[in-house]
Amino acid sequence: MPQTYTFQGRQVTMPVQVRDASSGAATFVVSAAAARRLIPTDAFEVCEIWPGRALCSIAAIEYRDNDLDEYNEVSIAFFVRERGAARGIPYLGTALDFVRGRVATYIHRLPVNAEFTCEAGRGIWGFPKTVEEIEIVKTERCCTCRLAVGGVHALTLALPRGGTRRLSDTTMVTLSLIDGVPHRTVFTSGGEGVGFRLGGADLVLGNHPIADELRRLGLPKRALTTMWVERMRGRFEPPERLRSAAP
Repeated sequence: MPQTYTFQGRQVTMPVQVRDASSGAATFVVSAAAARRLIPTDAFEVCEIWPGRALCSIAAIEYRDNDLDEYNEVSIAFFVRERGAARGIPYLGTALDFVRGRVATYIHRLPVNAEFTCEAGRGIWGFPKTVEEIEIVKTERCCTCRLAVGGVHALTLALPRGGTRRLSDTTMVTLSLIDGVPHRTVFTSGGEGVGFRLGGADLVLGNHPIADELRRLGLPKRALTTMWVERMRGRFEPPERLRSAAP
């Protein structure tokens, strides 16, 4: 894959570095059948954590120092595997891989509030970035993110802020389609000021079709877990074509 890309007259050299950001995420147990309707099932399959139930993550990220500029981002993602990949012990294997951070994600929606990162994210990794209205407000104990699309409220996610743990750099994988071809992107993330809780999120859905998608998944409901990283760093590698992808 190319090591240098050009967007809007600017060069982006791989890997893309994130030097400073804050990130909060809530993970929910949702309907696996509803999740399958939102992913390309010819390439990827939803990981069921128990029969009929899958995992969906909704995250809010404030990028402050990043090769793709400063911006806010909302991620709606599912935990998936490459179609045909080994599953291990049914359900138990998925649960253990989730706890260990070994399950790949497929990003269903990735709104941002800046044009450059939108163009770069779509052009490099095939991420479904769109430019929308994203407001992130932080108090001493809480981070609240509001997403609106075309002036219509889609969702508001409130997460507990704060933590004292340190997260060592961890390698993860996200799967995507580039021109219809399955790819994997390896990214590394770590940080300080990390908090991890059971439950803890407050999700309010609006009137936009994005909110309707989330309702069909069974949301809003109590989160399985929430995680906050006050000072996050990361690195995104170039995408790699999956070996199983047809030439």
